Amino acid sequence: MAELRRDPITGRWVIIEIDKAKNPSDYEAEKRVKREGVCPFCPGNEKMTPPEIFAYREGDTKPNAPGWQTRVIPNKFPALRVEGNLDRIGVGMFDMMNGIGAHEVIIENPDHNRELCDLMDQEVEQVLWSYRNRCLDLKGDKRFKYILIFKNYGVSAGASLEHPHSQLIALPIIPKRVVEELRWAERYFEYRDRCVFCDMIHQEIDERERVIAENKSFIAFAPFVSRFPFEFTIFPKIHSAEFSYIQKEEVVDLARILKETLLRMKLALKDPSYNFIVHTSPIDAKERADYHWHIEIMPRMGRSAGFEWGTGFYLNPTPPEIAAWALREVSL
Repeated sequence: MAELRRDPITGRWVIIEIDKAKNPSDYEAEKRVKREGVCPFCPGNEKMTPPEIFAYREGDTKPNAPGWQTRVIPNKFPALRVEGNLDRIGVGMFDMMNGIGAHEVIIENPDHNRELCDLMDQEVEQVLWSYRNRCLDLKGDKRFKYILIFKNYGVSAGASLEHPHSQLIALPIIPKRVVEELRWAERYFEYRDRCVFCDMIHQEIDERERVIAENKSFIAFAPFVSRFPFEFTIFPKIHSAEFSYIQKEEVVDLARILKETLLRMKLALKDPSYNFIVHTSPIDAKERADYHWHIEIMPRMGRSAGFEWGTGFYLNPTPPEIAAWALREVSL
């Protein structure tokens, strides 16, 4: 018998398979095929990319040359461009504006074959500081309403290059998914005078059944209403609505738990493709009592099909309780 579980953050229902639940060994390992050709993100090939915006470098090494540790560049093929004005207009019943925004690539480290989970803690911290620094800089542009940070790892997750990298897109509108989260979080707060995410964190800490990892500042767990097999979320334990407010001690703890959980996922699921997304409040929002920033990590263990697209439901063949246990029990 399956269970229907409702997400209090989006109102979406998910079907969780209970009786015939899949374990990690029931999923086929993804085949990795090395791509041929020169990698534009590797040291020595800096001229193949647009000029860097920001970088952590060794000593007195010069911009756009080897010697960097983490490097931020404009995307060579951006979804949105910084130059120009929005110029909002109506086209009959439709709305339209110019594709204004910022699209940047965070090249996480110089080594072509070292992913986040393979780095030293300090190296992961540099990647997180790069995220934060770019957010703070782009928040000054009044055209932008939201900053999305995400990572695609593996072909099936949408990665076009193998070299470890993340992306950042500053948008002139607030995405629909974010609007949904904000609305449901606001409703919950109006009814209970509490943050829905804080309540969720407290329940997971009390029950322990879906917790994967934890340290002083952060907790990682498989959501009770998991849409996908082995998805998990990382939350700061102290309420904060915006990622860019993160403090030094929190960056240290976030680097450790992010590295640990990604490594657990890699070992338990045989190095799957995955996406991770930083969920944060919009730029023009003040520190909200009803919203809590977090990182969502989703391994690509299956595909949505007709039922999901036709109903908005998700079918998850692995209960989050089993997923959390499998990730938690991996020997590091």
